[in-house]
Amino acid sequence: MLKSQGFWLKTAGLFLLRSGRSTAALSLMVVSAVAMLVFLSALDVGVNDTMIRSSTGLFAGHISAAGLPATLAPGVLAVTGVKGVARRVPAAGMLSGNGQFSSVVLFGIDPEAERSTSAFWKKTLAGSFLSPGSRGLYISRQLADALRASTGSVLSFSAGGMAHAKNFTVEGIYETGIDPLDRGIAFCSLAAHPEPQQPWTAAVFLHDGVDPADVIARYRSALAEGEAFKSWSELMPDLRQLIDLNYFSMSLVMVLVFGVVSLGIACAFVIFIMKHVREYGIMKAMGVTPAEMMRLIVMEIMLMNCAASLAGIACGVTAVLLVGSTGGIDLTAFTSYNRYFAVSGVIYPRLTPFSLCSPPALALAFSLAAALWPAVLVARKKAADILRLG
Repeated sequence: MLKSQGFWLKTAGLFLLRSGRSTAALSLMVVSAVAMLVFLSALDVGVNDTMIRSSTGLFAGHISAAGLPATLAPGVLAVTGVKGVARRVPAAGMLSGNGQFSSVVLFGIDPEAERSTSAFWKKTLAGSFLSPGSRGLYISRQLADALRASTGSVLSFSAGGMAHAKNFTVEGIYETGIDPLDRGIAFCSLAAHPEPQQPWTAAVFLHDGVDPADVIARYRSALAEGEAFKSWSELMPDLRQLIDLNYFSMSLVMVLVFGVVSLGIACAFVIFIMKHVREYGIMKAMGVTPAEMMRLIVMEIMLMNCAASLAGIACGVTAVLLVGSTGGIDLTAFTSYNRYFAVSGVIYPRLTPFSLCSPPALALAFSLAAALWPAVLVARKKAADILRLG
């Protein structure tokens, strides 16, 4: 059986080699389709990466938790895979100045930890971000407008009665474009916070490629507060849904592309078969069965497809590496008002098993389907009819 299989494989290869120009033309269709879709699917993964990186890196982190006890040190959360932990102590109260009042949540933060993990401080419009020993205030432009404040203005924060008000000098004003971050929030250093020992919220930032679920599982097995930790996909279901939609859309594009390509392959292969119809007729006259004839034609399609897919993968991977090494694709001009690209609009295509395997697998499946028509055409005709056609 192995000898018979090898014989038909060799015969299929010889048929393809004898028709070099036809084989090259057919292969070019598959090479271009596979290369294009490897690159596009890697680009789709890169878009998803950028949306996740921007949405989590701006402020929230990949993992969040609220109500953590003051006795729990941020260092306890720095397990393997964690890039950094931002500790934020909230205090609800009233911020006043220039005869204006606004209810806010004042977060006490570690400025150095925020600089090394989050990116919201990069959205500074005026003044500067807080320094480690700062006694000042960092507020949004929206809040500054409501309080008629600017850098250098003195504002009073009160978590209770006005008798307990604490004065702050505005050091910086920011704008992220994300409404929850730009409305009713102010920041000060932990050293200046009026209630630094209150329960705190954590924003855990992970290294690229680390699964939040694995880190949360470790927290839940080691900490009594483990159930408080939630991943970005739980807290941002809209982003999770958008990423799933991107994958579905890319899969649909692949199917449509190879659907069109397979029609071209089927039509071109019929011409290829008809060009060599006399050889097939002679083989049938020599006793080759219809099943063996179909096997031969299917093997020809598979050999051509496998070689073309490998070449297409090589071209696609080369394009991905080239774009990645030259700084990615900057889409900032098209994403500047999109909250999912608030940190960066630069896309870096990334190869995954999905982007590498899906295009060649679909190419093979559609090519085999395309081979059925010419295979059945030859297998069903009698040798005399085929020779008469030839």
